[in-house]
Amino acid sequence: MGILKTSAFVLISFFCATPFIAAETVKTTKSHGLSLAGPLKYGPDFKHLEYANPDAPKGGTLRLSAIGGFDNLNPFISRGQSANGIALTFQTLMTQPNDDPSTEYALVAQSVEVAEDLSFAIFNLNPKARFHDGSPITSEDLIFSFNMAKEKGRPVFRYYYANVEKAEALSPTRIKFHFTGPPNRELPQIVGQLMPILSKKHFETREFDETTLTPILGAGPYRVKEFEANRYIVYERVKDYWGADLPINKGRYNFDEIRFDFYRDTTVLLEAFKAGEYDYRAENSAKNWATGYDFPALKNGLVIKEEIPSKSPAGQQGYAFNLRKEKFKDPVLREAMTYAFDFEWLNKNIFYDQYIRTNSFFFNSVMAAKGEPSAEELKILEPYRDQLPARVFGPAYTPPVTDGSGRDRTPLRTAKRLLKEGGWTIKSGKLINPKTGKPLEIEFLMYDQNSLRIVGPFIKNLQKLGITSTTRIVDTAQYTERLRNYDFDIVTTVFGQSVSPGNEQREYWGSAAAQTPGGRNLIGIQNPVVDALIENLIAAPDYESLIPATRALDRVLTWNFYLIPQFTAAYDRLAYWNKFGKTNIYPSEGNDIMAWWIDPEKEKALREGLKKIKNAKN
Repeated sequence: MGILKTSAFVLISFFCATPFIAAETVKTTKSHGLSLAGPLKYGPDFKHLEYANPDAPKGGTLRLSAIGGFDNLNPFISRGQSANGIALTFQTLMTQPNDDPSTEYALVAQSVEVAEDLSFAIFNLNPKARFHDGSPITSEDLIFSFNMAKEKGRPVFRYYYANVEKAEALSPTRIKFHFTGPPNRELPQIVGQLMPILSKKHFETREFDETTLTPILGAGPYRVKEFEANRYIVYERVKDYWGADLPINKGRYNFDEIRFDFYRDTTVLLEAFKAGEYDYRAENSAKNWATGYDFPALKNGLVIKEEIPSKSPAGQQGYAFNLRKEKFKDPVLREAMTYAFDFEWLNKNIFYDQYIRTNSFFFNSVMAAKGEPSAEELKILEPYRDQLPARVFGPAYTPPVTDGSGRDRTPLRTAKRLLKEGGWTIKSGKLINPKTGKPLEIEFLMYDQNSLRIVGPFIKNLQKLGITSTTRIVDTAQYTERLRNYDFDIVTTVFGQSVSPGNEQREYWGSAAAQTPGGRNLIGIQNPVVDALIENLIAAPDYESLIPATRALDRVLTWNFYLIPQFTAAYDRLAYWNKFGKTNIYPSEGNDIMAWWIDPEKEKALREGLKKIKNAKN
C-alpha cells in the first residue's frame, strides 16, 4: 500500500510466527511481517531483499523527471500539488517489498501482534527509529499521526481508517490500534503501511492541513535539500539514516542525491531524456517506444531499452463517465458508447500492437471475473437479483471487438439499435436525450496533447451516432483541481488494484465517497448493491472467500458500464542512461529503482561515449 500506492492488503497468515498472550487475555500472533496468503517470502532472520545488492556502493545523483509542478511539500492533505518523491522523506510502521506483493515487513515497527479475533493490533517500535533532527519516534507521535490523517488528511485516510477506532500508547515504544465493526483482516496492514509517521513536536507551531513549502520533519532515507516550486526538487541521502542497515533497506537508497525536474509537455519530456537531462524513464507511450528512441546514444549502447513482463494486477484503465452529470445516468447510453471505441484499429495503427484490451476492474489478476459465475458468486449476488442487470448472472463482460479495419460498421449498428430501443432519437444529425429533449454534448478533459491521437478516432465514431464531442486540454494543476471537484464529463483514469482488494474499494466505488471532494470515486457511483458487495468483500474471512467476493463485485461494475475499458501493456518499458549497476533480478511487482546504484566504470564510459558522439557531430 504505502503512502503513494493505491492498493491495500489483507492479513491472512504469519510466517515463523509465535503465539503471544496479551494482557487482555486475547490470544495474539507476533511476527516481523504480515502475509496475505501463505508464508512470507522472507523469514525473521533475512539479511536483505533478493533483488538488492547489500554491497552496492553509495554515491552519485539519480536524475528523474515529472510532468506539471508542485506547490506543496505535505502529500497527506488534499490541498495543493505535492512534490514528486516527497515520500522518500517519510516512514511507515511497515513496508512492502516489490517481490512479495501480498506482504509487508517491519520498518519503524520491529514486530506486530495481531489479535486472533482481529479486534486490535499492537506494534512494537524499533528503539533506534529517529526523525531527522535526532528525536526518537514514539507512540505519541503515532497517535498524533493517526488522528491528523483521519481528521484532516486526504479522504483516502478516512475511508481506510473507518474501522480503526483509536490508537492507544501502551509505552513509548508500544502502540495499540483498536478496531471496530466486523472482523477485518486488512486493518493491521492498513495501519502498518498506509499511515505516515509525523513528529508531534514539529506541528506544535504548524497547521497540519495547510499547504507548505517548508519541509516537514521526516524520518526517511532522504530529506529535502533544495527546490524551486514548479521547477525542480533535490533530495539528499541522510548519512546517519537510522534504518539504513535494516534487512528491508540493505542495499537500497544508494544515491547521494535524487533530483526531479518538472516539465510541462510530454514531447519536451522525451526530448529532454534524449538530450541527457535526466537518467531514467518509464515509457507509457507505445508510439514513443516504437519510434521515439532512434538516436545515436541508443545505437552506441549509451542508453538501454528494456521490456519487463508485467506480473502485477493491472486494474482498469478507461474513459470514466461522471455520473453526477444527468446525461450519463442512462446505462443504455453508456453501453452504446462502448461500441464507438475501436481498440483493434488503434492497437494496429497507433499502438504498434503493444497493448491488450482490459475487460475487468481487476485485470491480470485471479480476482477478475471469468466465464459463468461460480456457485459462490451466485450465492453472493442472488439476494440482489431484482436490482441488477440480468447479464450479471451470465458470462463475464467482454468489450466489443471490431475487425481492425476502421470500417467495421457492425459495432456502430449495435450502438444505434441500443440507443433507439432506449428512446434516444436523431434530429438534424444530433442524438437527442429522451428525458431532456436536448442534443447530447460531451467534453473529454485531458492534460496531454498526445491523448488527442487516441480520442480523435473515438470522437469521429461518436459523431456517427449523433454525439457532439469536444476536447479540452488544461495544465496539470487545473486538471488536478477539476478532478478534485469532479468538474468534468469524461476523463481517462486508472483504478489500480493489488493482489488483495480491500478497504480501498470503498473509496473507488462507495456511495459515501461519491460526493467527497478529492476522493477517488471519480465516476460518482452511488449504488446500494455495490456498497453491499464492497462490505462483503472487506469482510471476507480468508483469501479463498475473497476471490468470489471480488469477482461478484467485478461483474456488477462491468455490466453497469461505468467506464469504457481501454488497454494495458503486457510489459513495463524502461529506458535509462547506461551508468547504473543493478542485480539481474527484476521484482514481480515492477522495478525498484531504489535498489540500483551508480557504477563508476559505466559512468566514466558514458562520459567518454558522449564525447565521441559530440566530436562526430562537429
